[in-house]
Amino acid sequence: MSEVRKYVVARWDPAYKNCLSIVLPDGSLLLQASNAYTRDQWYHSILWKKSIFKYQHLVSMSSREEVTLRELRTMVDFALWTPLQDERVAGAPLEAVAKLLDEPSVEPDLDGKTEEIVHDRRSWAEAVLAVVAPLLEKAAPPAALARVLAKLAQQHPRSQLVPMLSPAITRCLKHTVDFGKSPDMRKLLQVFVAALYENNDGEQAIRDYISSVHGPGSDCPHPRVLPNLMSICVAAIFHRQVSPELFEVSGRASSNEDKPLSLPPLHCYLLVLNIASEYADWRSGLGALLQPVPFPEEALAVREVQESVLMCVMQRLAKDPRCTVHRVLLPVREPRPGWIHIAAPSSPACPDRGELFGEMLTTLLACCCRRKRFIASLLKQAGDDCILLAVRGCDAAQEALCLMLEWRLLPNEEARLQIVNALESTESGKERYAALCQRQKNLQELQQKGGPRKLTLPVRATDADVALLLGGRALGNLECLSLAFTSVTSACAEQLIKLPALRYLNLWATQFGDAGLQMISEHLQKLQVLNLCETPVSDKGISTLASLTSLRKLNLNSTKLSAQTFESLKKRLPALQEFDVRYTEAW
Repeated sequence: MSEVRKYVVARWDPAYKNCLSIVLPDGSLLLQASNAYTRDQWYHSILWKKSIFKYQHLVSMSSREEVTLRELRTMVDFALWTPLQDERVAGAPLEAVAKLLDEPSVEPDLDGKTEEIVHDRRSWAEAVLAVVAPLLEKAAPPAALARVLAKLAQQHPRSQLVPMLSPAITRCLKHTVDFGKSPDMRKLLQVFVAALYENNDGEQAIRDYISSVHGPGSDCPHPRVLPNLMSICVAAIFHRQVSPELFEVSGRASSNEDKPLSLPPLHCYLLVLNIASEYADWRSGLGALLQPVPFPEEALAVREVQESVLMCVMQRLAKDPRCTVHRVLLPVREPRPGWIHIAAPSSPACPDRGELFGEMLTTLLACCCRRKRFIASLLKQAGDDCILLAVRGCDAAQEALCLMLEWRLLPNEEARLQIVNALESTESGKERYAALCQRQKNLQELQQKGGPRKLTLPVRATDADVALLLGGRALGNLECLSLAFTSVTSACAEQLIKLPALRYLNLWATQFGDAGLQMISEHLQKLQVLNLCETPVSDKGISTLASLTSLRKLNLNSTKLSAQTFESLKKRLPALQEFDVRYTEAW
């Protein structure tokens, strides 16, 4: 085949359109397509096939490197600029590169030629990668090429091969979805991180690369970068601790050597986790990925892992004021331990004397975990740790113990006396216990029989007014409380839970939100009528109403209720007789 061109037939007959002429040594072929689009498809497909055949023919006939590189460059340019949209267009040049770079290992000898051969092969690999680099930025390398590149980067971590791989690695981080289907690509990325760490200033090299893939803005525009980075690092740490022989088997399989390649340093993958936690926009996603505790117990017992993951990554998550970030310190589900339990003093993986546990507890109690459910689970799984830290003067632990006493979560009198003794062992604990006793005394006076059965606060009433009202007289008979159209917020929930006999609560058009709704759902178990019309509550708080099994009437008009949450709520509230969900998604 000497020439392929689009051909215009010199006839007036309109039937001879969209023709393609193929010139052969002994003649020519004239092909006619049904339309111009199909003709162009044939045209570019034939050109692509011709380019592949020409390259294969010249490579088989000539062993000169410059000829091979010239034809490879021609094929790469064609793959970059052709309008054909098919994975084989880019796959063929990349498979050719894999064959060029996949050479047998060099046996060591005594005459000093081994080093020269290795140097020549490295130079050849650099030349080939320089030609194919533009294509690697637009197409993922096939499995064979990924194995070859991983071997080269592992053998020459300080050569120019590693920077030349950077665009291809960046593309994989931005586009790869499932490393389970491409383990060779995951191995390549792991080797690339280890190769960056082998530089003279390896930590700064990794930091600069992560900064480049994150971007200069405050938010990373590529949602796949963080999950992919975490996937390769967590997998490397996991397999290194559980089955380090897998690295050796992989090294032997990829390099065909009897001598296994050395394991990459553990610190390089821990460093990636540490640097990723420094970006505020990544902490929420990072915490969600680490919340299931994807590390084995053997890894958590390593001092290096404790200092990096717990003392750096988890400490940053614990200090983050955003609820979506620091809630990942809690376990995914109740039986499993969370990071807060791993940081407890009784845990074998505890990196300090409990200071990190105290920081986690301080943040959680100050934000979203001042709840009976959390304190009950804390008593069950880390009660002794709280007592120990309370004796050492930890404010958060002392506050947690006071809540256990106040909400009567302790199983027996002996446990209560043990906690009281721990609180009275320090001056700060004595002050907290004295304040608790005073609150309990006021609560007993408040819950004494007497006072009105119904109470309505004026329109301009605030949280402070509710606190003054409930702190001044006995309201043991109060069953109906209306705070409609007042200025109260979720902060008044701490006062409302002092009325366990409350059956009717009207919060219409207030700023009572999810946090307050979660608290009253845990304490006001006798509530039968609840009006939340035109309040800012959402599914997060509404879903907790399932614990109010005595609820008969519920008004969720003009709230952020979803249809799915409402259907679930109806199934879990058997006594519910009337409900109002107008102007919601469930309407």
